[in-house]
Amino acid sequence: MSSLLQAYPKGFQVTSLTPLQPNFLHIFKIQPRAPRTPSSYYKPPCLFMSFPTSSNHKQLKMENPIWKNPHFFPLLLTCTFFLFPLQPSLSAGLQDDYIRQPPRKVVVAPHLRSKSDPQQVHASLAGKEYMRISWVTDEKDVASKVEYGKVSGKYEAMAVGNHTSYHYFFYSSGKIHHVKIGPLEPATTYYYRCGGHGPEFSFKTPPQTFPIEFVVVGDLGQTEWTASTLSHVDRKDYDVFLLPGDLSYADTQQPLWDSFGRLVEPYASRRPWMVTEGNHEIETFPIIYPHGFKAYNARWLMPYQESGSTSNLYYSFDVAGSHIIMLGSYTDFDEDSAQYKWLESDLRKVDRKKTPWVIALLHAPWYNTNLAHKGEGESMRKAMEDLLYRARVDVVFAGHVHAYERFTRIYNNKADPCGPVYINIGDGGNREGLALMFENPTPEVSVYREPSFGHGRLRVVDESRAHWSWHRNKDSDPFVADVVWLQSLTITKSCWHNTANTDGSKSKVNKDEL
Repeated sequence: MSSLLQAYPKGFQVTSLTPLQPNFLHIFKIQPRAPRTPSSYYKPPCLFMSFPTSSNHKQLKMENPIWKNPHFFPLLLTCTFFLFPLQPSLSAGLQDDYIRQPPRKVVVAPHLRSKSDPQQVHASLAGKEYMRISWVTDEKDVASKVEYGKVSGKYEAMAVGNHTSYHYFFYSSGKIHHVKIGPLEPATTYYYRCGGHGPEFSFKTPPQTFPIEFVVVGDLGQTEWTASTLSHVDRKDYDVFLLPGDLSYADTQQPLWDSFGRLVEPYASRRPWMVTEGNHEIETFPIIYPHGFKAYNARWLMPYQESGSTSNLYYSFDVAGSHIIMLGSYTDFDEDSAQYKWLESDLRKVDRKKTPWVIALLHAPWYNTNLAHKGEGESMRKAMEDLLYRARVDVVFAGHVHAYERFTRIYNNKADPCGPVYINIGDGGNREGLALMFENPTPEVSVYREPSFGHGRLRVVDESRAHWSWHRNKDSDPFVADVVWLQSLTITKSCWHNTANTDGSKSKVNKDEL
């Protein structure tokens, strides 16, 4: 490994996201530095193993040589393929010629509880009047059960769920528990205990009617910026946390999934967290793990079955008069795909009299004036934009681009009073830094844009109005940098004369109230 870096000192970078320890097997990621021109090709990351040189490890190495591991030769073959690709043109066209602001350090949350105690506890909505509690234990014999009640220490109800686990190269996960509890009363605090012992947790269920407040954070990661963002979020109450992809930034380094779960537990155990996948959740590896999302699907089970979906990568749910659609940017989405057919069916079932607000989230933005990831969501936009437009979706949130940007209502690249408001909010606290370079001059459809870390809040006041605010991370305090009142399309009568018409409109849009 060292000889490779000496030979190409400017061509490669080495990433080790977990602390180096003696007498441990370490897996490093060797990755070509980002190309600066669209014609450059990008080689995927490669994993290399490093052994310490202690006498104890030498004995271990002799007793169980690494080449006897069934993953060794496929791993070696894959790394060789990554480092010496036969057809560089396969990755041609990827733009990464923007400059990122230096990020803050990665925060590794330690495991301080016993092997049988729950860790990485998080809650999620799981159908009307139900919540799902998920957690991990190192001890395999812990029961997948949750005791809960309205009074601290007094558990009047108990539910039993299921569990799973997974392997990724030399990593073996703990026992991952998922338990669905309910029926629960709205706007009520419940106290609960996982597995029959350990610490007590509590959460508050969302309200049944308006108002309801969503926190929206994309590309969260686990850095000092992440800790700052979560601290700012926690200063003001909210009902549901929405995350449009890129959670842990583990990128195949599975212990970082555990660290991320421990980092967000104080927040995710108290309010439902609803997430969809980003590119950093894919974690494919040719030959060995070709399908991807192994850790994500095992750890972050979302209510896809409850919404009629066949994949954890896309689903929907209703909460307090709002229909939330979580789309998958990294699974099939063309007209013949399962996701497209599911979305078409899901939108058809929405009763706008009961759920006047429809909100969609995805990872790779359909509209973006930043040079980062330019055009990466275009194929999905062309495939699915008509479905959202005809259904009069109110807002579309995206991540991926590490900056904040709010657009006016758009359809087919033009301002349209009947299209969704598009908001990019991939600025939660990722480890890669900010995307600082925007197009100049600013296109008319882009209302506000800024490359800063932060979070957003959508407070749906009633059937017709919602207040959106973006809070920039400014030192130790959040700073409200962008605000706008949104108007639900359900009350815009001109948008419902012929919802099958997708010709668009040239009408001007009021940028202060959309």
